[in-house]
Amino acid sequence: MGTEHTYIIAEAGVNHNGDIRLAKQLIDVAAESGADAIKFQTFKAHEATGIYADKAEYQKNGDSESQLEMIKKLELSFESFGELKDYAENRNLDFISTPDGTESLKCLLDIDVQIIKIGSTEVTNLPFLKEIGSTGKPIILSTGMSTMGEVEQALDAIYSTGNNNVTLLHCTTSYPTPIKDVNLRTMITLRDAFKTPVGLSDHTTSCEAAIAAVSLGAKYIEKHITLDHSLPGPDHKASMDPIEFKEYVRSIRNTELLLGNGIKKPTEAECEIMKAVRRSILAKDDIPADAIIERDMLCYKRPGDGIKPEYADILIGMRTRRSIKKEEKILWDDVKG
Repeated sequence: MGTEHTYIIAEAGVNHNGDIRLAKQLIDVAAESGADAIKFQTFKAHEATGIYADKAEYQKNGDSESQLEMIKKLELSFESFGELKDYAENRNLDFISTPDGTESLKCLLDIDVQIIKIGSTEVTNLPFLKEIGSTGKPIILSTGMSTMGEVEQALDAIYSTGNNNVTLLHCTTSYPTPIKDVNLRTMITLRDAFKTPVGLSDHTTSCEAAIAAVSLGAKYIEKHITLDHSLPGPDHKASMDPIEFKEYVRSIRNTELLLGNGIKKPTEAECEIMKAVRRSILAKDDIPADAIIERDMLCYKRPGDGIKPEYADILIGMRTRRSIKKEEKILWDDVKG
């Protein structure tokens, strides 16, 4: 058993604001922060949003813009995603995206994306889940806004296609998510109930949730990133900027090191310290050569690089090969049977 590696997904989402140059800069942020993957959202506004759909509360900024109008401004052309995938892979990042419908799913299949991410909005969209499952691609499914029953139905829909390669992400669909609403133990509930790998899609504004999730066994962590919190768009304020995200990744990697491999044994540093602070068997007073060692001839003091006190019963009754001074270590070479 070795130290676990948590798969960290930098969620660019729509924080490129429809500009491929910003999208590439987000890829650079992910790579330079040490993430494993970059994730985008592949869509045409009309695929998932009707003309009468209102914005979610966190997306509203006092104007009369509809959700469709907002999303339209955040589109990237389908052709852009092949270019972004190549750019990401040249930066040693896996490229993941979330399709919003059949057209965008086809785009991702055409560029041979290796993992399909399904957002929380699709948990009850069983026909689309079956369509994605039928691709045979590994799937990461976020479970925000869902009940256990809905998650079970979603998995059944995917599994019915013969695709069992699914990871579940616990998620609270709130931007940003208050700490009191994270409820991380749900991640464990999902793992135990459905026997899948699990992780966290983290919408909090700090590192604590990720640290706790990794400590609880998260295999995947997903986090929104932005170039600048002040940019226009719905997700920038609940995302991490480059400095924050680099610290976020560092915290996860340090947590992995802190958890270690679970094997109880002294570290290299402890082995050196042992020599100074543990105890050895010493001569309580001067012991002449050819003397039979008795218990009252022994004492137990530092340093700890001699015979361990646990071997005192073996030493008693043996005969000294040489004279041993008071408080001198007794070594095995100093005695005979």
